[in-house]
Amino acid sequence: MSRIEQDLSSSPYGRLSLSTPLSSSSPTSSDSTMLQSARSAAGKIPRVCVVGAGIAGLRCAEVLIQRGMEVTIVEGRNRIGGRMHQSSHLGHTVDLGPNWIHGTENNPIMDLAKETKSALHSWGERQAIFDEEGKMLEETKANRYSEIVWGMIADAFKYSNDQSSIINPNRSLADYFKERVRGYLHNDSNGLELKGDMSETEELNHEQKTLLSITQMWGAFIGDPIERQSLKFFWLEECIEGENLFVASTYKAILHRIAETAISKAEIQLSTKAVRIESRQDQAIIYTEAGSPQSFDEVVMTTPLGWLKRNKSAFVPALPPRLSKSIDSLGYGHLEKVYITFPTAFWENASTANLPINASDLGFLHWLHPLYTSQNPHNWNIEAVNLSVLPGEEAHPTILFYIHGPCSLHLTSLLSSSPVSSHYKILTAFFEPYYSLLPNYRPENCNPVKVLATQWSTDEFSGYGSYTNFQVGLEEGDRDVEVIREGEGMEGRRVWFAGEHTAPFVALGTVTGAYWSGESVAARIARVYGLGNGNDDGMGGNVVEGKMEGVLEDGEEVRESHSGGLNAMGL
Repeated sequence: MSRIEQDLSSSPYGRLSLSTPLSSSSPTSSDSTMLQSARSAAGKIPRVCVVGAGIAGLRCAEVLIQRGMEVTIVEGRNRIGGRMHQSSHLGHTVDLGPNWIHGTENNPIMDLAKETKSALHSWGERQAIFDEEGKMLEETKANRYSEIVWGMIADAFKYSNDQSSIINPNRSLADYFKERVRGYLHNDSNGLELKGDMSETEELNHEQKTLLSITQMWGAFIGDPIERQSLKFFWLEECIEGENLFVASTYKAILHRIAETAISKAEIQLSTKAVRIESRQDQAIIYTEAGSPQSFDEVVMTTPLGWLKRNKSAFVPALPPRLSKSIDSLGYGHLEKVYITFPTAFWENASTANLPINASDLGFLHWLHPLYTSQNPHNWNIEAVNLSVLPGEEAHPTILFYIHGPCSLHLTSLLSSSPVSSHYKILTAFFEPYYSLLPNYRPENCNPVKVLATQWSTDEFSGYGSYTNFQVGLEEGDRDVEVIREGEGMEGRRVWFAGEHTAPFVALGTVTGAYWSGESVAARIARVYGLGNGNDDGMGGNVVEGKMEGVLEDGEEVRESHSGGLNAMGL
């Protein structure tokens, strides 16, 4: 049994099917201790505060309400959804947070996508790769490189899972690739195509350099360069079995569905920033930036890991040393998106006669170590996807760029230090060297009409970043996740933790993980009070400081109030 399977079978999440009752989750030791605290007083309706109205918070609230509890959600933003949010700034709706469903087998988010009839898309193996001089590689060569790289990644997952206990914590995923790439090329030597007087050794060196450059694309999955990815805990990046699907119609309908119960039956306090969480023997008290303290029987913290890292002092008494250490130890990545919309999808109109690939079928786009632009100071790789091939009415002439790590911080710094009126110029100057290499590009009729960039690394409520990752130097990554998930040392303090950073190992850093974590904590709290599965009848509720119908709006006035966080969690 793999570590992933062990976690699923032994953790509070020991279920992978929505048909399994929530009560099947096994209790933790902290739950058992709290059960002995006689909280389940006869006739008492527990009052629970959920801090954060992202996916974890909304799902947690839904289950708590179904179990008969009274729920208040405290949210710092003036909207719900957290890192899941949409914008219509481009003239069509796009996701500013997660784009993907990672894994389709026994995935509740996949079930919700089907229920809401959300359009999904897969590009399959379709891709275009541009070398460091800006030349597009031939399709057969690009596909061969891609096959080798994904084989290397699969082997790295297995090696990490099998040898984690003996791998030096300072070894990175990049180290693994550098050590082994030569062997992969020797095993695939039939694919070599010698050019002119280039020797086999010279060609091998060239291909090795190209392959190692392509492996950098993994950084877009974790929000940091692969030199920062821990090899020891690379296995924690594995996802649920099945396809990775792009939510072509955006997550909007799925978010509405997840939020329904909370909107109708919980009290939601928007624009309310929690600044202090105080535990007492018989209650937990939330202090907000403005307003009187509020007392609750339990508090669920669904704030991002990045927020916890910066706000450990908000907890009174102080967090236990082991829990504090776990929060510090886990990594938090930086991933940003830039949408660039054109008058038409000009790349689809090119003649394919002299092109190395079918231009009308572009999917993933990779620009490797570009040496041909001064706008990219460290020649960072650039990745993107083509949105003009999305199904039906979801298609639009847009290229979605993903940037991560130092590159994302560089561009975000430029944007945050410049007036909004200059953002179009900054973004087009930075990305023009890449989209201008697409087939049929002509400056006079291919200028972008609109651009939209995320700035999660400047957003207080997203923790100035995107989502959890596992960086070199990490010594107990799996245990650190479990410590935060279980709230180790917090027994009797009435404070719980949920969010993608506390998810089952197979869903860390994903929407599914956030959803599962909120659900599990709610079920554990219900057991403390001896509450059963309950039903859909809640206590009623209202939205404070916002209209009920406006809570999920994607208008610009909402985006501008808390404009920093437009995350791409789990891509």
